[in-house]
Amino acid sequence: MPESATLAWHQYRLERKMFWRNPAAAFFNFFLPLLFLALFGAIFSGNQKDLDVIVPGIAGLAVMATTFSALAMNITFLREQGVLKRMRGTPLPTGSYLAAVGGNAVTNAFLQIAIVVVAGRVFFHIGWPKDWLELVLFTVAGVACLASLGVAYSHVIPNFDAAAAYQNIVFLPTIFISSVFYDASNAPQFLRDIAQALPLVHIIDGLKGALVTGRGIGDNLSALAIIAIWSAFGIFFAIRGFSWESRRA
Repeated sequence: MPESATLAWHQYRLERKMFWRNPAAAFFNFFLPLLFLALFGAIFSGNQKDLDVIVPGIAGLAVMATTFSALAMNITFLREQGVLKRMRGTPLPTGSYLAAVGGNAVTNAFLQIAIVVVAGRVFFHIGWPKDWLELVLFTVAGVACLASLGVAYSHVIPNFDAAAAYQNIVFLPTIFISSVFYDASNAPQFLRDIAQALPLVHIIDGLKGALVTGRGIGDNLSALAIIAIWSAFGIFFAIRGFSWESRRA
């Protein structure tokens, strides 16, 4: 176990270096949510009610972009390019390699949340989180849920050329109906019903409770339950459908 952990750490450091050396991936998975935060923060400057919606919404968007979208794209790329197959044939333990790949996405998610928290305090008058424990809990739950769903969804993507289209089919509608950019109470009822069945809106609710309203974990237990159900679904299909080899003949 100590040797596997050491190998995972070295591979994780390599994954971090490769991430920052890929400007396109770094922009979409890391800087795009922050760009949205800056743009919408400027648009709604002076309207504290809207800012109280935008900041936790962008925090949820950041978690989804750095876990679900990033892993769906990366796992598909690694599989279709034969990287996973080659890595499995090396002495590097499978668990160490996958832990490093997942750890890279998780690191980006937590960095994003930290930046959003600081930006909310410095630029958007949100103040420091009202409940740090709730913030950590929903960040961890959101990362685990969306990361597992991202890996599971990668099994649906037939090849890397189609990866961007496939992940946007899920990513874009989800962020628009999950009250990332607006108050969900203003949305049509059928859109609210769809959003309530998905995990992102519940992650945002928990983050909003921690960052803005001060509602405790006890008020968001139903949200945690739905996130847990989606996490179990994602983990099951992520493991069940995982393939080390390209599907191309």
